[in-house]
Amino acid sequence: MDYIRQFDFVYPWVLTGIPLLIVAAWWYFKKFNHQISLIILPTAGNPKAPETLKSRMYPYLPVMIWTALMFMTIALARPRLPLKEEKIKTEGIDIMMVMDLSTSMLAKDFQPNRMEACKEIAIDFVEKRNNDRIGVIIFAGEAYTLCPATTDHAVVKNLLSQIQIGILEDKTAIGMGLATAVKRLKDIESKSKVIILLTDGENNTGYIDPKTATELAKTYNIKIYSIAVGTIGVALMPSNIFGSGNDIPVQVSIDTELLKYIASETNGKFYRATDNESLQKIYEEIDTLEKTEIELNLYKRYAEAFPVFIRIAFGLMVLFWVLKSTVFKSLN
Repeated sequence: MDYIRQFDFVYPWVLTGIPLLIVAAWWYFKKFNHQISLIILPTAGNPKAPETLKSRMYPYLPVMIWTALMFMTIALARPRLPLKEEKIKTEGIDIMMVMDLSTSMLAKDFQPNRMEACKEIAIDFVEKRNNDRIGVIIFAGEAYTLCPATTDHAVVKNLLSQIQIGILEDKTAIGMGLATAVKRLKDIESKSKVIILLTDGENNTGYIDPKTATELAKTYNIKIYSIAVGTIGVALMPSNIFGSGNDIPVQVSIDTELLKYIASETNGKFYRATDNESLQKIYEEIDTLEKTEIELNLYKRYAEAFPVFIRIAFGLMVLFWVLKSTVFKSLN
């Protein structure tokens, strides 16, 4: 039985048939008398069967059939050998990256523009955080969960690389972006939850106020690191959302006071990024965030073992038939 315990069974309830088989086998051997048939002659008295090895083994021949039925029952329960542990513990935190997709993110004070620079640096950040669960929220006039928190960083990086301005209604709903991130993080069991908020504007739409969203984050002990992206004063940006046309100067207007409030109220930190290099340094600093132990669910890999049990059952049945038809045929 110790050998059986190392298996993982897909249908373990089938194994309840084994005790029933044992009881049925006991009743079978108790009910029926498996003695060698003899022809009793009137003049010969009442002789006993000759004691030979074959005669002593014959009554136990049906054991092979009952054993075969037992192996077949085990096979029906579909035993599998686990090849990889289901869970491991490691160091990491839960992070939601909340990114502004308003048209002002096309401004060219970053190279090649704010949006592309933010995507590239965010992808680099994800690559360094091997053990973290990371998700992405995008927002403009509304908020959308691009990717829930996951350890599959290849998916996160792929989705980040595909972000384009114009897929959401324009304007800047900072409160909606934060509230959506809080909703995604609040039910995750983790000692450390972080939101990285990146925006280049002011909250001007959405039915959830940024300060209300900040209070929600505080309630669930979620820390917010806010990043104000853009130069101070004027920046050039293309005349349409496709990035083409003549560059036109636009006034940079960022609600830094709001972003400072959001960060301080949640024990986070406010950052100001004015070019690619400063944004890179900000993410490098955030990369030194505290770590906590989390449990990662991994896909389990198995080796199917039921064919072995089927072959053993089949072999026992064939062996029974061969012995019954040859060696023990004269004893039937």
